[in-house]
Amino acid sequence: MLIVENKLYDEVESLPERVRIFDTTLRDGEQTAGISFTKEQKLMIARQLAKLGVASIEAGFPASSPGELEAVKAIANEGLGVEIVGLARSNKRDIDKALDANVDAIHVFIAASDIHLKYKLRMTREEALRAAIEAVEYAKEHGVVVEFSPEDATRADLKYLYTMVESVVDAGADRVDIPDTVGVMTPTRMKYLIRYILPAAKGRIVSVHCHNDFGLAVANSISGIEAGAQQAHVTVNGIGERAGNAALEEVVAALEFLLNVRTGVKTELLYETSLLVSKLSGIPIPPNKPIVGANAFAHESGIHVHGVINNPFTYEPIRPEMVGQKRRIVLGKHSGRHGVEHALKTLGYPTHPDLVLVVLKKVKEYGDKGMRVTEEEFRKIVEESLRELEEKEARAEEIKKNV
Repeated sequence: MLIVENKLYDEVESLPERVRIFDTTLRDGEQTAGISFTKEQKLMIARQLAKLGVASIEAGFPASSPGELEAVKAIANEGLGVEIVGLARSNKRDIDKALDANVDAIHVFIAASDIHLKYKLRMTREEALRAAIEAVEYAKEHGVVVEFSPEDATRADLKYLYTMVESVVDAGADRVDIPDTVGVMTPTRMKYLIRYILPAAKGRIVSVHCHNDFGLAVANSISGIEAGAQQAHVTVNGIGERAGNAALEEVVAALEFLLNVRTGVKTELLYETSLLVSKLSGIPIPPNKPIVGANAFAHESGIHVHGVINNPFTYEPIRPEMVGQKRRIVLGKHSGRHGVEHALKTLGYPTHPDLVLVVLKKVKEYGDKGMRVTEEEFRKIVEESLRELEEKEARAEEIKKNV
């Protein structure tokens, strides 16, 4: 469903009809400081991701530990009906471990930037290029899908990056991923880079893998797709190293509802998926997080509440049900008459004008004191207001009798 209906944007980009969603919650997401999923937890998340409808699940890095290999293998043998991917460095040992895990695809990577080559791998450009080619060829000999990532691509020399991509494609790589490893891209630069790299990919799927160090991971992912990428690496809730990765729920929602690009994801399951990963990772969902945050479809301002009650699209870009969420009308010092009426009606109370005005006054007093008006507090306010109005009416009747 296309939400932005503005002729100004109709011909801005030539977009793909469909984009693959490559979820790396169980690999890059688990690299978040403090997160360590058990095999059982990984299986739970993998099942949910398959139910959600992602194209690929990067289940882990089999060579990193015996337990990791066991977990990846368990996911691969679960029969989820989705491509299961294992990460591997550009060497035979890592690739063999991934093959031992029975994965459908191997995500092979090696550094492409000079800073990584010099200070991490202590390799020359020529040595890294040769290792990449040999690794891709070796993996392809074993009949698996191979995706290749030139790590830290966005800080690599452009000509060298082009050569590396072209070389691994010639060696048999099925997909090429462009990682913004430390999140230094901007949308404009990402668009330029993807357009520059596309000819080197020779028709293979080009992917984007964006980190969020400057808060641009989602924007950069969308920009890369607008430039011609056909796959996005994402994590649920944007978990990942340092400031995290591009958030699955935000990338998918932007593609589906803003750009009218299909992803295969059942968007109505986004919220429940977010809740599961939050629970198992121990990382709470920020209230103001787009799509899945508690406040994403919450309204307090009287003007906004009035608009939303009359037509939700006045202050909501999509229906909350489209992502598995619910609308919330919140009461506080910014509330107006319509918000109080809605709350009274929802809880089964009368909505006559006198009660609305008394309750509204008390709600604003609560808000001015910095207090939250919970449902329990609201019920207390209403009951108290009803008693006050009854007493006022009784006094008025008494006065009439005595006149």
